[in-house]
Amino acid sequence: MSNPEPAFQRARRPEHKQQRYDSILAAARRLGLRDGVRAVSLADIAAAVGMHKSAVLRYFGTREEIYLHLTAEEWRGWAQAARAEIGEVPPVSPDRVAAVLAGTLAERPLFCELLAHAALNLERHVSAEAVHAFKLTAVAAADDLGSLSARVAPGMSQADGRDLIAAVTALAASLWQYSHPPEVLAGLYATDPRLAHAATDFTPRLEHLTRAVIRGLTSATPG
Repeated sequence: MSNPEPAFQRARRPEHKQQRYDSILAAARRLGLRDGVRAVSLADIAAAVGMHKSAVLRYFGTREEIYLHLTAEEWRGWAQAARAEIGEVPPVSPDRVAAVLAGTLAERPLFCELLAHAALNLERHVSAEAVHAFKLTAVAAADDLGSLSARVAPGMSQADGRDLIAAVTALAASLWQYSHPPEVLAGLYATDPRLAHAATDFTPRLEHLTRAVIRGLTSATPG
C-alpha cells in the first residue's frame, strides 16, 4: 500500500500550496490509472493526499475539474511526444504518421480514457473558466498536431490535419473502452466466438483506422 502524499496542516506558503496542488493531481492520476477514472471519487483523491475533501475543494471546484486539468496536461504531453517522434522534415509516409499517432496515444493510457470522459461528463461539471482554459489547451495541441501532419504528410492540407486529429482522438476514446472491458465482458469475449470480434487490440486497430483516415483525407478531391 502506497503512502499518501505529504500534506501541510495549513498551506500558507506559496510553495506549500503548490505542493498540495501538485499532490492532488498526482493522486488523481495514480488512482485513475489504477481504478479507472469513473470509479475515483473526490473522497478517494482527498484520502490519497491526506487531506479533507473541503481542503481539496480550495484547489479544485469539483472532482471533474481535477480530471479535466489532467486531460489538458495529457493533450500537451501527447502533442510533444508525437512531434518528437514524427519530426518536421517532410515528407513522411501516411503509414509513419499513423504509427506515431497511434503509438504515442497507446503510451498514454490515462489520456485515452480521459478522452471518452471529457465531453461526456468532465466538461459538464466544472466552471466556465475551467472549461475555457481546458478548451484553449486542447485546441492548441490539436492544431499543433494537425499543422505538423499537414506539413509532413504528402497531400494533406491544414484542414485535413485538423480533421485527422479530431478523428484519431475520437477513435482512441472509443477503442480504448472496447479494448479494456470490465471482467464480465472480457469473459464473454473469451468464451463466445460470436463476440470475439469485440475484443479489440487497441494499438494495431487504431493504427489501421488512422491510416484509413489519412488516405481518405489525402485522396479526396475538392467538391
